[in-house]
Amino acid sequence: MKEVLKFYKDFPKEGINFVDIIPYLQNKGVYSTLIKKIGECCTTPNIVAPEARGFLFAAPLLVTEPGVENIVPVRKSGKLPFAEGDLHEVLIEKEYGCDKLYYRLSDIAAGKTNGDCFEVTILDDVLATGGTAESLAESLQAMRIVRDGKEYGIRVKEFVFIVELEELGGAERLRKIAPVRSISVI
Repeated sequence: MKEVLKFYKDFPKEGINFVDIIPYLQNKGVYSTLIKKIGECCTTPNIVAPEARGFLFAAPLLVTEPGVENIVPVRKSGKLPFAEGDLHEVLIEKEYGCDKLYYRLSDIAAGKTNGDCFEVTILDDVLATGGTAESLAESLQAMRIVRDGKEYGIRVKEFVFIVELEELGGAERLRKIAPVRSISVI
């Protein structure tokens, strides 16, 4: 799977070696194999997928994996319509700057519970320093969801990544929260 990847030096800024996973989408056989491998790694019914590339790999799981029942989109500012009190902001630190992401509590509430909590898998394309996934996980686990008058917690059961940049140490950082599974480690 690693041979398919493309790399761009100094993108989006100097010092960053950008890993392009788009070639996975340009070969039906490779994409199909990748989705199968991702499905084998995801053990929860609720998949939290940061935009935009996380969507490309989470959505097919709804039709290929019987255990996956809900996708929770995590978007940038202005991309999710919301009712008052539904939208939650997460400040994230990436290797090339800070940003904000948003998710809706109603999207989590639409999922399947396991006892007194919603178990979720955070699925994203590339694991670098782990800042985005860590901030998202901490935010989710601090939330309480009310559905049908009952309150539920959120537990991040695992992180799944298409590509892990091992030298940046993101997996070690995230293992303090939950297990990390990566399809390709470079």
